[in-house]
Amino acid sequence: MKHLLIVYHTQSGNTGQLAAAVYAGAQEETEVETRLLKASQAGLEDLLWCDAVLFGTPENFGYMSGMLKDFFDRTYYPAEPYELNRPYGLFISAGNDGEGAVRECDRILTGYPMKKVLEPVIARGEITEGHRQLAREMGQTLACGLAFGIF
Repeated sequence: MKHLLIVYHTQSGNTGQLAAAVYAGAQEETEVETRLLKASQAGLEDLLWCDAVLFGTPENFGYMSGMLKDFFDRTYYPAEPYELNRPYGLFISAGNDGEGAVRECDRILTGYPMKKVLEPVIARGEITEGHRQLAREMGQTLACGLAFGIF
């Protein structure tokens, strides 16, 4: 069985709504075990467990949340010997355009190394049903890709 990890941070609840939708979409693929963890709870052992990962963050001052950055700080060097090379995707709740958060996450994840396999889902403004649907499709797409050996 393949393993999908979803790591996210939420403060206002917007990114949490997206994370719940991503998780619901991933759960539709029964051949993949999925873990949904807040960034403060996730660690190196979770990265070693998974075959792919989806990261979620609010855009804070044009950057990722401090808690997701903390997750990267805690796992980056310990993960280095494992050359993780996991497929990943990003979902962002943004008050602005979300591009700064995407750019900085991508820069860090290149170093693990991980490979971006999905376009980011960026939910600008209040979370809508359309945003939740895109997030659900993201989770479903990555889970199905894992199950079928695409990723």
